[in-house]
Amino acid sequence: MPAKLSTHVLDTANGHPARDMQIELWSITGTQRKLLKSVRTNNDGRTDAPLMNAEEMREGEYEIVFFVGDYFSKTEKTAPRDRFLDRVPVRFGITDPGASYHVPLLCSQWSYSTYRGS
Repeated sequence: MPAKLSTHVLDTANGHPARDMQIELWSITGTQRKLLKSVRTNNDGRTDAPLMNAEEMREGEYEIVFFVGDYFSKTEKTAPRDRFLDRVPVRFGITDPGASYHVPLLCSQWSYSTYRGS
């Protein structure tokens, strides 16, 4: 299997994939941040293409920002001032650019969890 970086977002409050959530991928070098990609999830809560394919994979520090507050404002009709979670950043390192990294997010309006998936 070729190396890649992927994600999957599940709406645990409603028991289905998080459709149409904005996601940003950032590269972190010291105090410098560089936006690499901004995408939205599809009907399965995934991105249509990997966040990084084999040719784009580099060793380093990265951050995926999930726009959880915007998603739940649309799906739950909560006012922005009522948000508990807004943008959820997940910072992680890639140490082997030849490997695949999967960073799923399980979220509700009140909590989230993540792990390194397969």
